[in-house]
Amino acid sequence: MTSKDSPAAKSLHDFTVKDSRGEDVDLSIYKDKILLIVNVASQCGLTNSNYTEMSQLYEKYKDKGLEILAFPCNQFGGQEPGSNEEIVEFACTRFKAEYPIFDKVDVNGESAAPIYKFLKSSKGGVFGDGIKWNFTKFLVDKNGNVVDRYAPITSPLSIEKHIKKLLGAS
Repeated sequence: MTSKDSPAAKSLHDFTVKDSRGEDVDLSIYKDKILLIVNVASQCGLTNSNYTEMSQLYEKYKDKGLEILAFPCNQFGGQEPGSNEEIVEFACTRFKAEYPIFDKVDVNGESAAPIYKFLKSSKGGVFGDGIKWNFTKFLVDKNGNVVDRYAPITSPLSIEKHIKKLLGAS
């Protein structure tokens, strides 16, 4: 994370994160895109359904302005133990994921990535701000504002109507 990441961040576009190869990605490149941000894991009971449905959503809406940003996280049951390279290969081979998969991050605690501190402070959960499990989802509008937060068990396809509304699609 770079120095422009601060508690004064006004939108998601104010952050720079690392991609799976360790390269900086300035999230301002996603201005005018609807974002679905998800903490992912390869060995979770929710993996198959979430990755499958995220790929379906991405395929359907990527040309209409949807981006899915996947952040691997190993904080829940050690269910994302692999290297970034292994995680990307798993997602892209098994689930045909075409959306970006970023560097593995912590989403809770002292070492939580600044982007996750921002997401959680923007939309707390039902039982507090902490991320409870893999596949917690945040929906972000074209201006980088967090619009909604969805529980791990919320099906990505059930969010489709919210995505369509933000995209202005019918």
